[in-house]
Amino acid sequence: MGVPTAGLRAKTRVLADGAVPGVWGFDGSSTGQAEGRSSDRVLRPVFTCADPVRGGDAVLVLCEVENIDFSPHSSNTRAEARGVAERFAEQEAWFGIEQEYTLFRGGRPLGFPEGGGFPAPQGPYYCGVGGGAVFGRELVERHLDYCLAAGLTIAGINAEVMPGQWEFQVGPAGPVEVADHMWVARYLLLRVAEEFGVSVSFDAKPEKGDWNGAGAHTNFSTKAMRESYDPIITACEALGEGDKPAEHVRAYGSGIEDRLTGQHETAPWSEYSYGVSNRGASVRIPWQVEVDKKGYIEDRRPNANVDPYVVTRLIVDTCCSALEKAGQV
Repeated sequence: MGVPTAGLRAKTRVLADGAVPGVWGFDGSSTGQAEGRSSDRVLRPVFTCADPVRGGDAVLVLCEVENIDFSPHSSNTRAEARGVAERFAEQEAWFGIEQEYTLFRGGRPLGFPEGGGFPAPQGPYYCGVGGGAVFGRELVERHLDYCLAAGLTIAGINAEVMPGQWEFQVGPAGPVEVADHMWVARYLLLRVAEEFGVSVSFDAKPEKGDWNGAGAHTNFSTKAMRESYDPIITACEALGEGDKPAEHVRAYGSGIEDRLTGQHETAPWSEYSYGVSNRGASVRIPWQVEVDKKGYIEDRRPNANVDPYVVTRLIVDTCCSALEKAGQV
């Protein structure tokens, strides 16, 4: 189950002062996106921000991939997400995505003994402080600084449950914007890791055994949900109707069965549930949302390796369709 994991590539373009990045191209046969006899593919700029790595006037340019007739390439999930976001724009969907990841050196997570064996069991590492509890903080803090300098909507960072595992949060932002910022934040994380001689894993279950997996918990609301409670229940019910649970889980990242086992704060991948303050449910309603009778929901199923354009598209399509049908917009 799951889909191939989307990744990142980058190249550099030097322009004259004042020039604006325009349509460019690349060799799609070298990336598995084209055949050699017709290898050209188009890069269309869709989002730019300051480049905190190079500094100065340098910018980062996020691009959609198109075919040479300017139609979206089959790997271009952003194009489909744009269409769904535009269709339900009046509902004002917001997202916040919690990106977990694991830092590795020498084939082992940071904090795991280099010669073999295991660290102490999970417990002191989550939001930990001190050399025996956290590993890689200098890298993580530099990544945060870069994201802030780039102007991304990054909301925070924290050490996670397993040693060497961290999280950053992007949002709140709209369905396409939050995914744009997430991809650039991932890029900056990988670039920072190069400087430290560390690799970054977005694997769903980076270490087998009694260790937490890595997710991308996705917080979602619409204008109606932020104003009253009934639309929140409608959204939760919609995510569990018919084939929707299977449709979402199939698209929520590679290796999802290894992570969604019913243990380590997950619900089983094959069962759908929702509940208040329940981190063992597929979808959690935060306790303060029930108290306030308005707010948001958290879909806890997406993997760390999920394509953010896919997860926002699916949630908007499923929930906003149900809210529209119920007259809760």
